[in-house]
Amino acid sequence: MSHAMSPVVSGPPLEGMDEFSSVNEVFAEACRRFADKPAFTCMGRTLRYAELERLSRDFAAWLSHETDLEPGDRIAIQLPNVLQFPVAIFGAMRAGLVVVNTNPLYTEREMAHQFQDAGVKAILILANMADKLERILPRTDIRHVLVTELGDMHGFPKGALINAAVKHVKKMVPRYSLPDAIGFRTALSQGHGRTSEAVTCHGDDIAVLQYTGGTTGVAKGSMLTHRNLIANMLQTRQMIAGLIEEGRETIIAPLPVYHIYTFTVNCLFTMVTGNHTVLIPNPRDIDGFIKTLRKTEYTGFVGLNTLFNALCQREDFRALDFSRLKLTISGGMALTKAVAKRWEEVTGCAVLEGYGMTETSPIVCVNPPDGIQLGTIGKPVPGTSIKVIGPEGEDVPRGEPGELCVKGPQVMKGYWQRPEDTARAMDDEGWIRTGDIAVIQEDDYVRIVDRKKDMIIVSGFNVYPNEVEDVVAAHEDVVEVAAIGVSDDATGEAIKLFVVSRNEALDAETLRGWCKRELSAYKVPKLIEFRDELPKTNVGKVLRRELRDSQGAQAQVSEQDTT
Repeated sequence: MSHAMSPVVSGPPLEGMDEFSSVNEVFAEACRRFADKPAFTCMGRTLRYAELERLSRDFAAWLSHETDLEPGDRIAIQLPNVLQFPVAIFGAMRAGLVVVNTNPLYTEREMAHQFQDAGVKAILILANMADKLERILPRTDIRHVLVTELGDMHGFPKGALINAAVKHVKKMVPRYSLPDAIGFRTALSQGHGRTSEAVTCHGDDIAVLQYTGGTTGVAKGSMLTHRNLIANMLQTRQMIAGLIEEGRETIIAPLPVYHIYTFTVNCLFTMVTGNHTVLIPNPRDIDGFIKTLRKTEYTGFVGLNTLFNALCQREDFRALDFSRLKLTISGGMALTKAVAKRWEEVTGCAVLEGYGMTETSPIVCVNPPDGIQLGTIGKPVPGTSIKVIGPEGEDVPRGEPGELCVKGPQVMKGYWQRPEDTARAMDDEGWIRTGDIAVIQEDDYVRIVDRKKDMIIVSGFNVYPNEVEDVVAAHEDVVEVAAIGVSDDATGEAIKLFVVSRNEALDAETLRGWCKRELSAYKVPKLIEFRDELPKTNVGKVLRRELRDSQGAQAQVSEQDTT
């Protein structure tokens, strides 16, 4: 580690970066070494590594022989957590294509923007949202459409029964007309048995265009190279090496696999360790989710604060057998101390909180398993350097808040076709600005104070919503909480809380009293609104922006809002 007073903190050297030059090589090695081991399971069907290799080879052969796609062309994959996802991802990469991970819940507007921006030429989409594609297809350059149904990887008769139930009983597939589309199973059968040499990809070639959530302005495509993704796989392996055994772990993946966090941890990282991922298609169906957990011998769980919180509220979850669980990873949003403690009490497994962003493939920091500090994001992963800077770009000393900057082999190549945005985010030395306010402690652990744009300024004092939320979330009656700034004549901004409570008797004054014991006076919320639920992204991250927008009509706040 770096000298204690240096403004730059670096993780240990990264091992193994010369082992592989592309994700395809990682995949080929995993399938060779772990051929008979389970790779992915979904809805009771398991693909072993050898079968995953064969199916992805069939898909790559179809792409190479039956289409005019060339290496470097973009293919959108718009799927929930189903077995088709890893088959398509590794097949597309074997054909040298660039994968564009696309959220299945996107609106037509969001789909059209992403497909136009990325210059997508082919798409694999779930039938449930094919009607949206039909309406925007003329506005895109997409020439090849593949449609798959939920049960397509489940064989006969189970797959046919699943598809019939989804279409005719649950009526989850709106009518669509895509006359030139081909079924995913048809493509696999047409590619089967055809020779297809894996396209040679190099470390600097783009593997994935991963679009940032677009919570600020227009969604941009982060160019993640093969080297970026390999680096993050190996960094993760090195950080938790003492906790996991190759080919022996079963890891639950409830978060969407098109999101960079789950994509790297559950789809790619498991490849370097030969481990088994259980894909949960719909974690919002908590009854079905817990049923899956009940019949699965899992050793790892990848989640985020809102999901841990929701599960721990349930008696049927608390009654599960957690005796094999030894690894819980949290990312995607801040982990509150109250939820971390509750999870450990319920499961007996401490949570390793990490931190990352789309532009860093994503992992930057993680708590070491043998040295967890609740309330921090841990230390930089191997091969990674971090620092914090002030408003003028000057280095900020230890213990002082500033914007977190990151440098390492996992940092993206840049934003797709947006040189100005790239130049704003990254400097010539390879440092990328995260937009997050952080403090680097004397012991090299890092605390994220908040998003730069979410900071609230009350009478000239900086207030970070995460800190306020952490205090409120520790109250026994609070299920969820979010804090935002609203305009106020007296103080410039005032803190407004949105609270989901399990106790109807909980009132604003009680919560304010709770806050006064833990927070300086200027950090105590002026306004408190109780809600049945909070708006969230598809990953489960609370949308403070939406809460702020809902307050936009109020020129100034009034005391009537307090309950």
